[in-house]
Amino acid sequence: MPEAVIVEAVRTPIGRREGALSGLKAVQLLRHVQVEVLRRSGIAPGEVEQIIGGCVTQVGEQSLNVTRNAWLDSGLDYEVAASTVDTSCGSAQQANHLIAALITAGAVDVGIACGVESMSRVPVGTNLYQGPGHYKTPDYPYDDPPKAQFGGAERIAARQGLTRADADAYGLRSQQRAARARAEGRFDREITSVPLPDGTSVDADEGIRDTTAEGLAALRPVLPDGIHTAGTTSQISDGAAAILWMSRERADAHGLRPRARLAHQVVTGADPYYLLDGPTVATRKLLKRAGMTLDDIDVVEVNEAFAAVVLSWAAHHDADLDRVNVNGGAISLGHPLGSSGTRLLVTALHELERADGEAALVTMCCGGSLGTASLLVRE
Repeated sequence: MPEAVIVEAVRTPIGRREGALSGLKAVQLLRHVQVEVLRRSGIAPGEVEQIIGGCVTQVGEQSLNVTRNAWLDSGLDYEVAASTVDTSCGSAQQANHLIAALITAGAVDVGIACGVESMSRVPVGTNLYQGPGHYKTPDYPYDDPPKAQFGGAERIAARQGLTRADADAYGLRSQQRAARARAEGRFDREITSVPLPDGTSVDADEGIRDTTAEGLAALRPVLPDGIHTAGTTSQISDGAAAILWMSRERADAHGLRPRARLAHQVVTGADPYYLLDGPTVATRKLLKRAGMTLDDIDVVEVNEAFAAVVLSWAAHHDADLDRVNVNGGAISLGHPLGSSGTRLLVTALHELERADGEAALVTMCCGGSLGTASLLVRE
């Protein structure tokens, strides 16, 4: 059976809402990383057989298969197929699962998994401007986004007995870790500089900011009596990321070094009342399938949709937070929805190499009360 391996992995800087990347359309951001993984690997574009990308708000500039449109925008081989998937926030992570599965099945030898979201240009919820529509029946018992996400986070916080101080402390930790990672150059290799029309370029994440405990404490909660504020929830952002996958045989034939393989993957449902418990369930299932414990994992990335999501996950799995999201996360870096799954895998891979570790866990909560988890094993 063929084995799927990662050969290259890149991401754009993550732009803040209405920031430096907001002048670029989603197809431009995604095209940039699709082309960059090929440039870094040196393989011909025509060798790619399928591209699968993630995108959440597939309307307007992100509609009509943005992954294919980005590839066509590059002017490269038009016979390369491309599809766009929607697994809510886990879209780009699921894109990687699908490309790896296609390789393992022998259907393709070379594929790109990627993701994009320009939340400045296509705001979350734009696809609901006429209401949720026909996806639900009149007796559908759960809230619609975005109320559902905030409500779910607060219900998780209440269940776990989390306080405003707990959330603020985690938000501060995220910002401090991201600032340290940037200062130490930990993101330098994974980020590809994005040129802008005015001749300048964007080289660094824009969401990292000077943060203090006092500043966080002064912020108003998003929901009345809630514990989450703008400082303890993921940032609205723009960005794209891509990973080049190959069969081991094809990588060897090109003399390319496999950097990691996907040992296990999980997509699972969770209790819709809490909505965001997916990482807890997905991690449990993945570790059981792998016959491992968290002690066997060297790098852990839990998407920081809300502080309570990570804190609840850590409590359920008795995890040491000092080993989780060591370079910050969506609270400090940002969360371009359809890109984040691939971005997390890109960051986990580079941190795994930097720390000389062996195994990395990436897990996310997703709308629709889903959870995703991936286990990367370094080569």
